[in-house]
Amino acid sequence: MNLQELKACLQKCPELGLAIALPDGRRVPAHCHVTEVGHVTKKFVDCGGAFRASEACVLQTYVGSSVDDGHRLTAGKLAHILGFADSFLPTGELPVEVEYEDELVSQYRVEGAGLVGDVLTLQLGLKHTDCLAKEKCGIDEGCGCSNEPESAEAGSGACC
Repeated sequence: MNLQELKACLQKCPELGLAIALPDGRRVPAHCHVTEVGHVTKKFVDCGGAFRASEACVLQTYVGSSVDDGHRLTAGKLAHILGFADSFLPTGELPVEVEYEDELVSQYRVEGAGLVGDVLTLQLGLKHTDCLAKEKCGIDEGCGCSNEPESAEAGSGACC
């Protein structure tokens, strides 16, 4: 989901509560809040020597104590927070990611938003690593490679 799509969803129903669903079905605690809206630019070289860049709008969440729970995030509050970033976010086409700390700090893609009961729910998806220069590295996608650690340990055709 890109920033423009997210803002449109939030602005349609500003009074609704907001939930964030993790890829495994759990939810970020309802008393979380968004502490940062970032424009993250990553410039890098892949393993084949090609220079690349990627950009995203990253929403950092923070889960504090649930004791002072009077500030639950609504769709309207998140839209307001995103408005603060209008001056430096270059385009509404940026993909949106959510940074959340459970046991580890992780970033998830926002895959979509929809109503679940009377709550607007942001559905998060996993991010994955990939080789961006498969041809130069000699990696054949059809070779039966597996990214599963147990496959590599068992010698079951892992390419690398």
